[in-house]
Amino acid sequence: MQVLRVAGGARLDGSVEVVGAKNSVLKLMAATLLAPGATTIGNLPAISDVTIMRQLLEGMGCGARESRDGAVDRVTIDVPDRLDPEAPYELVRKIRGSICVLGPLIARTGGAKVALPGGDAIGTRPLDMHFAGLERMGVDIRVEHGYVIAEARDLRGAAIWLDFPSVGATENIMTAAVLAKGTTVIDNAAREPEIVDLCAMLVSMGAQIDGIGSSTLEITGVDGLAPTRHDAVADRIVAGTWAMAALATQGDITVRGANADHLRIALDKVVQAGGEVEALRDGFRVAMDGRPKSFDVVTLPYPGLATDLQPQAIAALSVSDGTSMITENLFEARFMFCDEISRMGADVRTDGHHAVVRGRQRLSGAPVRATDIRAGVGLVIAGLVADGVTEVAEIHHIDRGYVRFEEQLRGLGADVQRVESTTFGG
Repeated sequence: MQVLRVAGGARLDGSVEVVGAKNSVLKLMAATLLAPGATTIGNLPAISDVTIMRQLLEGMGCGARESRDGAVDRVTIDVPDRLDPEAPYELVRKIRGSICVLGPLIARTGGAKVALPGGDAIGTRPLDMHFAGLERMGVDIRVEHGYVIAEARDLRGAAIWLDFPSVGATENIMTAAVLAKGTTVIDNAAREPEIVDLCAMLVSMGAQIDGIGSSTLEITGVDGLAPTRHDAVADRIVAGTWAMAALATQGDITVRGANADHLRIALDKVVQAGGEVEALRDGFRVAMDGRPKSFDVVTLPYPGLATDLQPQAIAALSVSDGTSMITENLFEARFMFCDEISRMGADVRTDGHHAVVRGRQRLSGAPVRATDIRAGVGLVIAGLVADGVTEVAEIHHIDRGYVRFEEQLRGLGADVQRVESTTFGG
């Protein structure tokens, strides 16, 4: 088994580049199904989830080729006139984001057969809101033998209220609505930058969408869409990870290619902890002099603090001066990370949706396992502020969301190596 072996005691100092958001690129790739022809998506992160999504689209009959334009990776998806509307389990089980092909397939083919998805072990993420919204648009949906079976003989616009601003439900309803008859209104829609990014690409393909960036989206269906070229929005979660890493290691990191406006609350927390935040034209800089002060965290849908930054924040707070309260409002199993960081000496106590973190001067290196993408990088950050060596196993999770993560860490002065583990049976 490969692990990341992290030597403690590093102060991260230097500059890193952030590319397109995993949570946007996968949805953009799925949305190419809406228009026959070649659509190109730029600012592509070279991560394993993108590879799996490309394979999924190829299985539906698409051609896919990746290229490089200077320092920017791109993928061109050639979408045929006729699609195979089935997304098989062997690919869908690997990434939760694969469910986003449901809306485009319904819109293009009048039906879909999509395996129930897998992904990170961070709790239940039910599809009830996806199904309820699509059913209001005339889609018959059932689950059989582990597959979502959808049929739509007359896809039509509808007024839809989401009980929760679900990103996935907003995306699937919206991508079905762009080719439906009439107008669809989604109230309490998700407002994440990745939703705005998907809307921007759909509009460039010829879709009619009003209210972009607000909680009410009005989509007027059109007869057809055309291929386009679109660059994905920067990954705010990766950018926020580097901010928390600078905080934890008392470092000085300049993050290029990011949008500081997408991280206002997270960067405000950095300031509360005693850090200095400087907004730049193409990113931001976080500098920390001394041990961070404690702060409280409440995860919420955008524009609240993202749940995907919760483990990284806990890693920084584990070496803070004071006591912090963490409230997790989205995924009940995200605190699985706390069991692992506690093995490193972190004082973290959980109770339901809450965790209390009492900061310590330093942690101690230990063998730990990543349970999801963000837990993995949180444990690496913890290893950087621990005495001795930490081995982080199950690093395929990290590879799903971070481009050349250990290389970037080494560029900032960390001693991090990908090695075969003896501790974990490698």
